[in-house]
Amino acid sequence: MSLNQLIENCKVNDTKAQGELYRLFSNKLFSICLKYSRNYAEAEDNLQDSFLTIFNKIEQFKHKGSFEGWLKRITINTVLQRYRNEKVFDIVNENTIEDEEIEIHEDGFSLDFLLQIIQELPDRYRLVFNLYVLDGFSHKDIADMLNINVGTSKSNLARARQILKQNIEDYKLSQSLQSL
Repeated sequence: MSLNQLIENCKVNDTKAQGELYRLFSNKLFSICLKYSRNYAEAEDNLQDSFLTIFNKIEQFKHKGSFEGWLKRITINTVLQRYRNEKVFDIVNENTIEDEEIEIHEDGFSLDFLLQIIQELPDRYRLVFNLYVLDGFSHKDIADMLNINVGTSKSNLARARQILKQNIEDYKLSQSLQSL
């Protein structure tokens, strides 16, 4: 069955088609959920919520543009919806932000380690870091998505980078002390 036919079958609530769509895209969408979630269990919940939203809104997909892009956008928005109404963002003055870059070299960091330290970031920092660094959204887009101002987005990104840099330095130090 073609993807277009699968989508059309999902539009009429065909459970077999929904199961097939889930099978085709769940791994890709789960990686997005994992990136934005605090932990694995929350990512699983976010994936289920995302698919519920996808199946409820699939009739809105008009076969214009990428279906996978549409799925990713719904997944990101579903995950972000968990945080929009929480008071996880600090309002800051835009003039006080420094955009510090951190460099991660191939120093033996596993992907699991990097994902872990990103997941351990407080919500406000993790969300902005992922949206800006990993998904390439602008601070304006992030501000609109999270209902915050641009300065808050910049501040949260700068703070996330500081925390990640410190965590990486701490990890390097602990590794060098273990080798002594």
